[in-house]
Amino acid sequence: MVASLQQAGYEAYIVGGSVRDLLLGERPKDFDVATDATPEEVKAVFPRCRLIGRRFRLAHVRMRGALLEVATFRGQGGQAPGHQDDDGRMLRDNVWGSVEEDAVRRDFTINALFMDPVNGEIRDYVGGFRDLQQRSLRLIGDPEIRYREDPVRLLRAARFAAKLGVTLEPATAAPMAAVAPRLEQIPPARLFEEVCKLFLTGHAGRTVDALQQFGLMRYLFPVLPAGDDVGVAHLHPVVQRATESTDRRIAEGKSVTPAFLIAAVLWEPLLERIAPLEAAGMPAYQAMEEAADALLAEQLQRTAIPRRFSAVTRQIWLNQLRLKRTRGARALTVMSQPRFRAAYDFLLIRALDEPELQELADFWTQAQQERPDLVETAAPTKRRRRRRGGRGRGRKRPEGVNPGTDT
Repeated sequence: MVASLQQAGYEAYIVGGSVRDLLLGERPKDFDVATDATPEEVKAVFPRCRLIGRRFRLAHVRMRGALLEVATFRGQGGQAPGHQDDDGRMLRDNVWGSVEEDAVRRDFTINALFMDPVNGEIRDYVGGFRDLQQRSLRLIGDPEIRYREDPVRLLRAARFAAKLGVTLEPATAAPMAAVAPRLEQIPPARLFEEVCKLFLTGHAGRTVDALQQFGLMRYLFPVLPAGDDVGVAHLHPVVQRATESTDRRIAEGKSVTPAFLIAAVLWEPLLERIAPLEAAGMPAYQAMEEAADALLAEQLQRTAIPRRFSAVTRQIWLNQLRLKRTRGARALTVMSQPRFRAAYDFLLIRALDEPELQELADFWTQAQQERPDLVETAAPTKRRRRRRGGRGRGRKRPEGVNPGTDT
């Protein structure tokens, strides 16, 4: 990729997190490329690439089964009138520049390293190599201005602190509390993407600690009860257990879903909403249904959780009541529920802090050993949809979640 651009007469480097990870001795999950070629010029070199984005114009190039993101060096023109809103948040940024200007425009110094894979040269214009050696996280430029340009950088700072074990240098940490309320202006869909990056990369436990330390947790989950400081949440013990379980599964190469963690994070506010409904005489199952629907609807205003995940979260909660039924001929049929395994795993982590649930957890552990045939039927089967009007094209079904890997 880089060699092809260089052969076409352009300057090109691997940049960002991939260089950082290589220098740390880790395997990058993907590679980003920066070049002085414009998106249209990149497309001329790679005709089958796709140009995407408005705010940031990018080229997506697929090579050998991998999707590479190619960005043109950005200049200082992004600071021009009309490119930012009144709060300083960046709206448009398709102004091209040199590699030196591009380095200064990036967020953190450790993500502003450029590597030429052809000759092995590394270019550092902002002291990123030194900061990486010292495990220091430093924003390039005025920290408050950079946070205001894109408040999601607050979450990136917390994620890097958790993932890389870096320490925020004082000037980078100082404005976080003042800028944190601007996370409320970020589109809910983008915040959900950030939640997945925060919690599904193998460092969920340390990430929660970082979000709490920097007062960001309640800006992601405003339905959580308030903690001692602004932005800090009071968390149920099940949250720690769920993050430990998720991190362990990722380390073991097993699949995970945000639905399980969402169920844990929102468990305490769910219980708080159920209590008055049951006190008013509402049956337990109905109370949980109403509380779950109201809670998820409120949380969706901040993080746009796709229905394929929010539905699983809801099923995990409702199955906690079904798992209480251990008597009668139909008791074991709960094991054929599509989200039984996720609900069972949730029961296990609840039992770690609620000893009275251990007997119930042991019952379902033994039941699965005695009747594995029932659990096997939990995997949903694909049914062919009947088409109307002869050979009309059917709608594509949304991507589902494998119920056997819900944790």
